[in-house]
Amino acid sequence: MKDVGFLDQDRQRDRYRLGLKLFELGNIVLANMELHREARPFVEQLSRVTGHLVHLALFDGRRAVVIHRVDPPTEGALPVTLERAPVHCTGVGKAILAFQPDAAIDQIIGHGLRRYSDATITDSKRLREEIAAIRRRGYAVDDGEHEPGIRCVGAPIRDQQGRVVAGISVSGPSLRIEAGRIPALAEIVLHNAKAISARL
Repeated sequence: MKDVGFLDQDRQRDRYRLGLKLFELGNIVLANMELHREARPFVEQLSRVTGHLVHLALFDGRRAVVIHRVDPPTEGALPVTLERAPVHCTGVGKAILAFQPDAAIDQIIGHGLRRYSDATITDSKRLREEIAAIRRRGYAVDDGEHEPGIRCVGAPIRDQQGRVVAGISVSGPSLRIEAGRIPALAEIVLHNAKAISARL
């Protein structure tokens, strides 16, 4: 595995880490992934229009796996670094989770609702109420539930069969994304999520 580049050995010790070949293969997978290919222009446009960080994530059955991220054009990287986002407390994750079958939601709850901040929903009854609210309005809001001081608005993306398989979200400091601006921002995020769904 070392010879073909899947593993890289630390010269000082006998320890191994993942090699660059896996990174290269991952990029090939992304380039050939229809969701990534079709959504990319919308993700980049959404960041330009809103001036906020944008995540595109795919649901793997347990978490929202971020497959594309665009940092705000007006500032450096924010302290939000998601690769595998929990679905019970992030905007993109809740937007995906809310539209899953009840059995999938039960499974997520069964694995436990880990607390990330004082605002994280860790009670199953409360999460189910939140899911019902997301279904009614069509979008999700993370108000410091995953990262204190960060607000996020997420919307679901549907595949060819109409199943929610992914999500897109806009994140930023709560001081910049004020509560009163959420409905207008949600409209923009929903518009882009629906456009991606239509392309799929």
